[in-house]
Amino acid sequence: MSLLTHSPLHLAPDASRTVIRPFGPQYPTPFANVEPSRTERIVDAVLAMNAGELAADEARMIAPLHERHRNLDRLLLRRYEEIAKIVPAAEAADDDAKLVIGAYFSEEYSFEAAALFNPSMVPHPRQDGCPEDGIRFLLSLRGIGEGHVSSVTFRTGSWSKSVGFGVDKASPQAISPRIDEADIPGDDISRIICEGSRDPSESVLFPVTPSQAQGIEDLRLCRFVDDDGTVDHVGTYTAFDGRATRSELLRGFGFSEFEMRPLKGSAAAAKGMALFPRRVDGRYVMLGRQDNESIWLLRSDDLYTWNGGDKLISPKFAWDLCQMGNCGSPIEIDEGWLVLTHGVGMVRNYSIGAALLDKHDPSKVLARTAEPILRPSPKERDGYVPNVVYSCGAMVHDRTLLLPYGIADNFAAFATCDVGDLLGAMR
Repeated sequence: MSLLTHSPLHLAPDASRTVIRPFGPQYPTPFANVEPSRTERIVDAVLAMNAGELAADEARMIAPLHERHRNLDRLLLRRYEEIAKIVPAAEAADDDAKLVIGAYFSEEYSFEAAALFNPSMVPHPRQDGCPEDGIRFLLSLRGIGEGHVSSVTFRTGSWSKSVGFGVDKASPQAISPRIDEADIPGDDISRIICEGSRDPSESVLFPVTPSQAQGIEDLRLCRFVDDDGTVDHVGTYTAFDGRATRSELLRGFGFSEFEMRPLKGSAAAAKGMALFPRRVDGRYVMLGRQDNESIWLLRSDDLYTWNGGDKLISPKFAWDLCQMGNCGSPIEIDEGWLVLTHGVGMVRNYSIGAALLDKHDPSKVLARTAEPILRPSPKERDGYVPNVVYSCGAMVHDRTLLLPYGIADNFAAFATCDVGDLLGAMR
């Protein structure tokens, strides 16, 4: 008998959700020295347009986008200013030409057209409107769009024992991120602003730095409480530039402004790091997967530097024989630290299990599940990557595990489990 109670709720990708991002047409390498450049040629062509031609272009291509994008003119003017730094001739443009130039070097991007999966869940910072017997939550999800580029998007919702899961309707408008011009100095730290975002579902983090050029993958969101009671929403994610991956850390301020910075140290080159939600014995603690096989435990005095570590949980059973990893940050319960794990078995099946760590010394594994609590279902195993169920973070409310998870790298689903029953299934 399954430990999980499955919700009928699914979150599917929605191609109508788009952002405006930079577009930069370039000649291929053999033509790199052709003059004028493609950028200069396009700018010159726009500057040669008369008022009627500019108005027609604006009415045909720009005006319809106002329904889907707040502050569109501001976005296009910002893009024009970037182009004007490259092509000084653009400074001669009048206001209408500036908008058209900005539009020629921008594109509408559907950030979750192909997939919406690998969710993580934390309690919502505001619990107003919460059901009497439940809790409001905040979800992060991985969206995949054109070119297999991964972005991070957010949703809000609630769960109660009487009603189950509900996810709020996403805003029809998504806000394009930008790097703050008054950026934080040093160490590749970026402050990202989703200007005008009114709720978390409007904020979208698509790649904006070179290390993220091909994707921001699998954010493991964590509500971190420091020793002085300060609450931060932070999360580790994988940055992929098309060749190499590295772990980076995000801090969200109201989920309209974010700080993103790389992690340092020997462990930071690995994927799948997950932060404990508080310090243990005065130190930060992290789960990692340096050898791409086992779950490791790391400790550090610096949130941004991670070295060394020790193997914590290694493959043992048929369902995790190839590889193990975490499914998000550990969850503190009365009995210890509850860790959801993923295991890779035959035919590259990804399943979800669980383990319990000692609360005072998380290097001690008290128990683990010999069988998965969730396997790929024969009815829902097909998708972008078949035979995969995967989560980037769950939460516990009133002794109920709330588990969001991705199916086949395609869409997201939800389930619950009694914590006592889960611990009873461990050995």
